[in-house]
Amino acid sequence: MTESVDVLIMAREAPLYAHPGDAGADLVAAEAVRLEPGERALVGTGVRIALPDGHVGFVVPRSGLASKHGITVVNAPGTVDAGYRGEVKVALLNTDPREPYTIREGDRIAQLIVMPIPPVRFVPVDDLPDSTRGDGGFGSTGYQKDGASS
Repeated sequence: MTESVDVLIMAREAPLYAHPGDAGADLVAAEAVRLEPGERALVGTGVRIALPDGHVGFVVPRSGLASKHGITVVNAPGTVDAGYRGEVKVALLNTDPREPYTIREGDRIAQLIVMPIPPVRFVPVDDLPDSTRGDGGFGSTGYQKDGASS
């Protein structure tokens, strides 16, 4: 089992994990917002945290909101750096082309995932080592369906 990480928090209600073993803790709206079709809004959560150095918070969509109502996080995952001390806000987008969606204060709107991030040094070189993938980019992996490559 992984050792827990203490995250200092200022909030009316701390984010909660819905089930044991969940990766993301639910963030709730601290304000009411109505999202018209295609509209986006920055929604406050009332949560301020101090992540330990070497950790990052990722704000990700809730699958139920996305699948049932088309509500997603625009910049998913949103990144909360260890040095940030402001309110965690969520950039929500209503992707439904017809139906508006109303967010009430206290509604679960996103999840916060806290992860360790190792320090990285970028080392300049003249050549990179070979790999199986090479320089293949977007769409380069494809897949076979009924004998046809896509």
